[in-house]
Amino acid sequence: MHGFVGRVDELRKLEELVSAGDACHGVRLMVIAGTAGVGKSALALRFAHRTVEQFPDGQLFVNLRGYDSGPAVAPQVALERFLRALGVPPGEMPQGLEERAELYRSLLAGRHVLVLADNAATVGQVRPLLPGDAGCVVLVTSRGRLSGLSARDGARRLTLGLLPVPDAVALVEHAVSGNREADSAADVSELVRLCARLPLALRIAAERAAARPLMPLRELLGDLRGESSLWAALSTEDASKSDTVSAVFAWSYRALPPPAARVFRMIGIHPSAEFGIGAAAALSGVEPDRVRGFLDLLAGAHLLEQTGPGRYQFHDLLRAYAAGQVRQDEEPEEWAAALQRCAWWYLATAQAAVRTALPSLAAPPLPPQFLSAGSFEFTDSDEATRWYRAEQQNLMAVAQAVSAAGMWDLAWRFAEVLHGMHAVHLPLDDWFEMARLGAKAAEALDHERARAAVSATLADACAAAGRADEAIAHHTAALEVWERIGDRAGTVRSATSLGLISLARHDLARADAAFGQALDAGRAVGDELGATAALSGLAHAAFEGGRLSLAMNLADQVETAYRRAGADRRLLATPPLLRARVLRESGRLSQSAIELAAARQIADDVDLPLLHQAVLLEQGALEYAGQLYDQALETFGHALALGRALREPSREAQARTGLGQAMLAKNRAAEAVEAFQLAAAAYRHLNHSWLCARTLSYLADALDRVGQTQDARAARHDGVQLLGGFSDLRSENLRADLTNQL
Repeated sequence: MHGFVGRVDELRKLEELVSAGDACHGVRLMVIAGTAGVGKSALALRFAHRTVEQFPDGQLFVNLRGYDSGPAVAPQVALERFLRALGVPPGEMPQGLEERAELYRSLLAGRHVLVLADNAATVGQVRPLLPGDAGCVVLVTSRGRLSGLSARDGARRLTLGLLPVPDAVALVEHAVSGNREADSAADVSELVRLCARLPLALRIAAERAAARPLMPLRELLGDLRGESSLWAALSTEDASKSDTVSAVFAWSYRALPPPAARVFRMIGIHPSAEFGIGAAAALSGVEPDRVRGFLDLLAGAHLLEQTGPGRYQFHDLLRAYAAGQVRQDEEPEEWAAALQRCAWWYLATAQAAVRTALPSLAAPPLPPQFLSAGSFEFTDSDEATRWYRAEQQNLMAVAQAVSAAGMWDLAWRFAEVLHGMHAVHLPLDDWFEMARLGAKAAEALDHERARAAVSATLADACAAAGRADEAIAHHTAALEVWERIGDRAGTVRSATSLGLISLARHDLARADAAFGQALDAGRAVGDELGATAALSGLAHAAFEGGRLSLAMNLADQVETAYRRAGADRRLLATPPLLRARVLRESGRLSQSAIELAAARQIADDVDLPLLHQAVLLEQGALEYAGQLYDQALETFGHALALGRALREPSREAQARTGLGQAMLAKNRAAEAVEAFQLAAAAYRHLNHSWLCARTLSYLADALDRVGQTQDARAARHDGVQLLGGFSDLRSENLRADLTNQL
């Protein structure tokens, strides 16, 4: 690290942790504790750079932001970043904390990796990030002691004190070297004293001195003494270190050109420490090209850190200081106006991202004032998706901030605008939290359209989480409002979603009615994409009801309509995937394989996990139909793993059913029994009676094979009972098969 000095003893202790090697029975863990600004992160990064060759499998870093005024980074978010760094594709990313932690530990087993968890506030932030064996080393930096890591996880603690005077002097001299004539030792020592030997304060002060090479250091010290006296007069005796740092901040802040100083304090309103140029421009009301120059000036003065092209972050102390200057130097009305502009910018840019990446899931246009915020426009889906992933934490933080500020007309719109991204990328925690904030805002406004929009996105979140009954209740409530206020576009969305839930439950009459309602509403308002989605639902309902010719005909109509409407590419996988199912069911396996290959090509191009899994499930079914049982076992195994990762219990059960069928064909009847039992239990829990009945028929065959004829008879009887409410062709055939074997 450029400009790092001292800490020789501390670095030696850290290196001893690495050299402990296999003598450790668990992960090697060190907590670097110390006050704010003392250089914990710099020490950890210096150690990481010095030992890079000792970790041939790489290094992982995350800033947990435990002391930011905004939300800390949750462990599941940190694990997502680590898993991406370890090569896990988005389509295979687990959703739950435990599932991510399990995959993370399995990927690190036998590897030599350094894990650096910076700015941890609690043990709970850190513990899920611990690998499972001694091949890895974990460094944690924190202002607290994190005693739980010592007691339970065997962590050693390194408490970092203030820089020794010689090292503090060396830091200053290194920072100004080449920019100033040598200053007197007495003046440098006085600067060190005024900065309380804190590295953060020393670097800022030294940068100020380096930027004024002709001004004697004693004059700069006079300014700093004045600031120190002011802060001392306003503070208590037990806050000397923070007051010293505040004095250094004030000294540097007051030297900024007024426009740069205003940008500095206005970006302190941002609810998260890391941000981009667009958000800074919105907060400050300065054009992006101009604000970039101010941000670079602030980074040069060590008041900001540049983290990447066009992206910056605050040290948490500096962010708190900037926010304090807003309260001191700006009227409260301007704080609110800046937060409002920031929210407008995020909403408008998020809508542009969804419109580019997922046009069929884009929300209705925002009110005109939102579009004056200088939002981005994206060139393609990949760029839009990258923006969403980079800003995901900030989008959540801004939604929470406007809700806390009572800006209700903004708060509910985050749930609606980001619905498409949530539906495809499945960040379930964010999805439910934004819906909760949106529902609170809609009630505060007593706004019917807002209430319906939030109910609709909450319903889809419930459906994605396997909570179908809740999803139906929320969609029904939304649909009633859409119909009452005459919002046909809303009717299309909610009716289609209700149709999909009914289709999953094989309630084909309700599915046909809901899709028909959506189709009529879509055509009435010229919503070709919405109408085609409803037509696609009718095609799938026809297939599930055994009307194969109709399903094939509708699939062709859907593909033509999607291409005519310019649908996003993921939707174009639906017709060939449905045709593959129809052809397989008709025994035309080679033609089915051709259609499946076309769907797989699209799935590979768009890289969406749900689509990948749908292709895997159909591939397994095709392999089973072609008596390629070993391949089917492998394919259904992959589909099962992806279902677990996505927390998709219905598709997980479908994969287990496929595994059971292939196992039974391979004369592994006992294993098949277990697979079918797990699948049937999942379907029963989800209230998917038809799928449960079909799985029970497979279970009964497996039970017969292992000699459990009484249990087989009970399973068939249970299946017949579950089919009582179904009257379509498939249901009648299944009921007849079960009854004949009783």
